[in-house]
Amino acid sequence: MKSPFSNLIIAVVVFIIVSIGYGIWYAAIAAKSTNVVYLENQIETKTQTASHIASARAALTEIAGDETVIQKYFVSKTAVVAFIDDLQARGKAQETVISILSVSTAGTVLQPTLLLSLTINGTFDAVMRTVGTIEYAPYAISILGLSLGQVAANSWHADLKLLVGSVPGDAASSPTLTP
Repeated sequence: MKSPFSNLIIAVVVFIIVSIGYGIWYAAIAAKSTNVVYLENQIETKTQTASHIASARAALTEIAGDETVIQKYFVSKTAVVAFIDDLQARGKAQETVISILSVSTAGTVLQPTLLLSLTINGTFDAVMRTVGTIEYAPYAISILGLSLGQVAANSWHADLKLLVGSVPGDAASSPTLTP
C-alpha cells in the first residue's frame, strides 16, 4: 500500500496541474471573449451605418419625386416659348388677347429669373380674370407691375410686368397647357 503522504503529494501535484490548465484555459477564453466583444461592436457599428445609408437612400428617393414636382414650378430657358404659348392660351380661354412685349433674363446664376412684359386686351372682366389666371398659374410668378387703361367703351388693356422663376438649361420640364 501506498503511504498517505505519497497520496497527498500526488493529489497536490494533480491539483496544481489542473489549476494551471484551468488558468490557461480561462486566459484563452477571456482573450476570445474580448475578441468577440470587439467583433460584436464592429458588427453593430456596420449595421448602424448600413441602416443610416438605407434610410438616406430612401429619403433621397422620396425627395427626388418632390424635386420633380417643385421643378415644374420653374421655367427652363429652353421652355420659354412653351411658357409664352401657355400664357397666351390662358388669355384665349378668358377671351382676351395677350401680346408679349419683351422677355429678358435676370437674377443670379443660382437663382435665375425671367422678366416678361406683356399686354392683355379685352373686356374689363376678361382682362381681370386673365390677370388672375396668370397670377395663380402653377409657376413661380410674381407680378411686378400692373397698369389698367380703357381703350374704348367696352375695351380695356392691362400692361403687366412679370418675374418668373427659372432654371438653367433643360432642368425643368416644359410647361403643360392648363387653361
